[in-house]
Amino acid sequence: MASAELAGLALTYQLDLLCLQECDTNLLPAELGEMKLADATKLNRLGLAIYYRTDRFTPLETKTFELKKSLHDRIAAPTHERLIGTRFFDSETGLEFVAASFHASPLTALNSLRRNQIKAAHEALKAMGEELPHLMVGDYNYPLFQKGLGKRIGKTGYDLSLSDRRTYTRYKIFTGHFDFVTSVGMTIDSVETLPIGASDHLPILVNASSTAKEQAA
Repeated sequence: MASAELAGLALTYQLDLLCLQECDTNLLPAELGEMKLADATKLNRLGLAIYYRTDRFTPLETKTFELKKSLHDRIAAPTHERLIGTRFFDSETGLEFVAASFHASPLTALNSLRRNQIKAAHEALKAMGEELPHLMVGDYNYPLFQKGLGKRIGKTGYDLSLSDRRTYTRYKIFTGHFDFVTSVGMTIDSVETLPIGASDHLPILVNASSTAKEQAA
């Protein structure tokens, strides 16, 4: 529903990367100004995609992954690919990293299933470059018990970062931080919730840098 807003977001906020969830990938443009589509899922009704700034980043590899399905996934709206990750070379830093777009199962599933999906997603990204920094952005569908989630994934070396404001407020029953960031080898400087548009989720703006860059400096 918010596809017409993508070019404006990329230009207004001078984005380096753009991670999308719940999009019609057949209708996505190959380019958004200075940004180019790295890849998108092919099997989902609610697809995932990643755009990147061509004057800074070079995509080296992109993979899509299936994660454990919920009952909702199997019956109501089949979703085969819940993760897409791209390994990039950053010409500004001379380093590689992995960026990913993630979409967990809806609230009809248990938090335990979503934790399983998050863990499996992290493991899949590590297989793309275990020593590289990883940044996974998306709809985690995890508005409650986030401190517990943060402690669980912290034991695996990942950090959880929430935005400064709620990302879903359309319905009074289901409000809160649904969209956030998990990362490893990255410094998350800020996560800002942007104004709502046509989507039922508010977009988030992540400012991050590789700790490998800091160590090299």
